Amino acid sequence: MSMVDAVQREAPKFEMSPEDKTRRVQEVNDLNVETFIKGKENGRVPRQALGKDDFLQLLMKQLSYQDPLAPMEDKEFIAQMAQFSSLEQITSMAQGFNKLSGDFSRIADLLSGSEASAALGKPVEITDGERLVQGTVRAVTRGKIPQVLVNGSYYNWDQVQTVFEEKEAAL
Repeated sequence: MSMVDAVQREAPKFEMSPEDKTRRVQEVNDLNVETFIKGKENGRVPRQALGKDDFLQLLMKQLSYQDPLAPMEDKEFIAQMAQFSSLEQITSMAQGFNKLSGDFSRIADLLSGSEASAALGKPVEITDGERLVQGTVRAVTRGKIPQVLVNGSYYNWDQVQTVFEEKEAAL
């Protein structure tokens, strides 16, 4: 018989009484009702992911409730701080990507507008549903969706299929 088996046999077993089990189950149920059901009524919505504030709160609770006779190891604390630092950097990168995405959208709009402006005075072919329209661009509007004036009607720039070189004047 191993030493572990001997210790396990000699160690007293702790079991909760049926009343204590019932009380604990009721406490957990009450907490769940308070947190999730009543929380939603008061405008609180449970989240699926933890953020940096949650991480800091957990770390502070862990530090405040640690055993003074067996404090957290330096290595553990440093590892948790490194995780927090990584989380902070990832959050910053995500915010940067979101801003960059908006910038790219604005740049695409500007390029589309300048491309439409470059077609001013040039012959174009436009697809309008099943119909093919040919004519010269007489005006260009600005905005997210530039429009070109051809044969007295405005068309969205994305309907333009072909822009031709300007016809040279006869000598």
